[in-house]
Amino acid sequence: MVPSAKSNSTSARAITAAESTNLPLRKRPVDIFFIVVFSVFIITCIISDSVEGLGIPQVAHSTNLLAQWNYTYASNYDPLYQSEQVWLRFISGTSAFLYLPFYVILIISLAKGWNRIQIFAVIYATMIISLTAIPIFGDEFFGPAADRTPNPGMFLLYNGAYVLVPLILLLRMRAPLPFQRKF
Repeated sequence: MVPSAKSNSTSARAITAAESTNLPLRKRPVDIFFIVVFSVFIITCIISDSVEGLGIPQVAHSTNLLAQWNYTYASNYDPLYQSEQVWLRFISGTSAFLYLPFYVILIISLAKGWNRIQIFAVIYATMIISLTAIPIFGDEFFGPAADRTPNPGMFLLYNGAYVLVPLILLLRMRAPLPFQRKF
C-alpha cells in the first residue's frame, strides 16, 4: 500500500506537534551543559585527534603548532599518545573525522530540541565509551610500562570527560522524546 500525501502530511504534523511540546532550552540545563562541553570537544578534536589521526609526528621541534602542543601534553602525561601505534591512529582519526561532524549536528539538535538525534547520540556514546574506556584507558593503566601514564590523576583530568560526558549523554537519551523532560 502506497501512503497518500494526506497521511504523509498527517505524519509530519504529528512529528511537529511532538517536537513543539519540547521544553525550551532554558528549561533543559543539562542540554546547555552538553552544548558547552561538545563545543570544547570540537576544539580538542581539531587540536589533538586530527594530529594523531593524520599521523603527524608529535615532536618538540615540529613546525606544526598542534603537534608541538600535543608533544607537550603527551611527553608529560600520555606516552601512549606518542607511540604512533596504528590502532590509536584509527581511534583518533575516528574522533577527528567522524565524531567532530557529529558534535556539530548534536549541538544544533540539542539547541533546537530535535528528538530524532536520540538514536545517533546513543550510537555515538556507546562507540566512544567502548573505544576510549576499554583500549586506551586499559593500555594507559594496565598496558606495557612504556605506554602507561606517569601521572594517572592528570591523565584522567584531561581524558575522563571523554568517557563521563558520553555516559551522561547516554543516560539523557534513555527514553523517547528526550527534549520533553529536563533529564
